[in-house]
Amino acid sequence: MEGYTVQQLANLAGVSVRTLHHYDHIGLLKPSSRTAAGYRLYRSAELRRLQQILFFRELDFPLKDIRRILDDPNFDPIFALKEHRHLLVAQRERLSQLLQTLDKTILEFSEETMLLSDEELYEGFSKEQIERYKREVREKYDPDLVAESNRQVKKMSKAQWKAVGAEGDAVTRELAALAADHAPTDPAVQTAIARHHAWIENFYPCNAATYAGLGRLYTDNPEFRAHYDNFRPDLADFMRAAMVYFAEHSLSD
Repeated sequence: MEGYTVQQLANLAGVSVRTLHHYDHIGLLKPSSRTAAGYRLYRSAELRRLQQILFFRELDFPLKDIRRILDDPNFDPIFALKEHRHLLVAQRERLSQLLQTLDKTILEFSEETMLLSDEELYEGFSKEQIERYKREVREKYDPDLVAESNRQVKKMSKAQWKAVGAEGDAVTRELAALAADHAPTDPAVQTAIARHHAWIENFYPCNAATYAGLGRLYTDNPEFRAHYDNFRPDLADFMRAAMVYFAEHSLSD
């Protein structure tokens, strides 16, 4: 074969015909000869030169600098290829680090790891209810305990919040099932209550006095009572009795 036509070389190198025409026009890559009809022909020397051009372009060298380097009588193609390799490896490592950083950032901002917003914390409640709950908490409960609970919740990711919510629902359903034929002091109930106590400590440290007081809150507060009695009639009373017993026999102040 006499050589590659401009279209054949463009296909081989993955560049456009227009690019090769431009390289010819600026003297960066001249065809070795032309056909009788005037078509450009490129041979092995031009292919090697084009390879060098593409390597330099990959490293963002300007075309005028590439021409100056390649036309230098002291240009060493073997040394240049080794340098290209060294620079491309460094670029690969830099891109790998960037990808790792991006992956970490994506993970940090993903739905599963993003911290809860106030809207998500009170999802399902009206603004009026939220303000009332906040006011009642400030007025009725130990401010240090409330502050600690807020700190704990604010540190949770969405995934953690969902997991905590699922655990609270599961232990409540377990206690509702046990309430059918067990006494609050029964070992099986007390095991479930220990699980409930551990769940509460996701929010704040809960000693005996605090846990017993929480049990009383479940029956004295209409909204807490309604919540638990929705699982099973009189579940709030059952849980209060079980929690007070657990506080007296398994916890310390």
